[in-house]
Amino acid sequence: MSTPFYVSPQQAMADRAEYARKGIARGRSLVVMQYADGIVFVGENPSRALHKFSEIYDRIGFAAAGKYNEYENLRIGGVRYADLRGYTYDRDDVTARGLANVYAQTLGTIFSSAAEKPYEVELVVAEVGETPEGDQIYRLPHDGSIVDEHGSVAVGGNAEQISNFLDQRHRDGMSLAEALKLAVQALSRDTNGGEREIPAERLEVAVLDRTRPQKRKFKRIAGRQLARLLEADGAAAASDGSEESDDAE
Repeated sequence: MSTPFYVSPQQAMADRAEYARKGIARGRSLVVMQYADGIVFVGENPSRALHKFSEIYDRIGFAAAGKYNEYENLRIGGVRYADLRGYTYDRDDVTARGLANVYAQTLGTIFSSAAEKPYEVELVVAEVGETPEGDQIYRLPHDGSIVDEHGSVAVGGNAEQISNFLDQRHRDGMSLAEALKLAVQALSRDTNGGEREIPAERLEVAVLDRTRPQKRKFKRIAGRQLARLLEADGAAAASDGSEESDDAE
């Protein structure tokens, strides 16, 4: 009888982590960034139906890179958690921190289980506060750890290079148009340091806008409104921000 092949626990976990990282790296990167009036989500996504960004609850947004079917399952679970907690207790009891903890437990359990493969996803959970100081952004890698981010964060295939680019250029108090342009510049950079053009129709953009009078702060930006923001500067950007649609998804 042959001896079973032995792999140390450390090597097994390293192999699972490498498998997940390679799966995430095949996906397009996305950026989540604070601006003066909230948090903006920007990613390259040619699909109009399969969204990378979604609303979870009143002030909470969700972004994900990796395998769509896996992060869609997580998104649906997050919506159910938020709805149940808000109904059972109070709407203010639904927080990004609580949701991030739930996702961390789920991803961590899956990652450490030998019965199934790790999820090839990386998540961002963001909550817009009454003031910029109250904004919360949490990044959750494939292993279920939680990273508290500030200012900007990138996930996906080229995340490290994009994050370095944003760290050098992002500043507090940026307008929506300025933040959007910076995010597109970061996403346009390739691994060789060059730049490529990403047309507006290939961008998926959403915001958590603290200035909205409604409880629900999430809304998508597309079409002519997105084109105007990409072309705007200075005062024109501020006027565009006041004309944004109130449609939310």
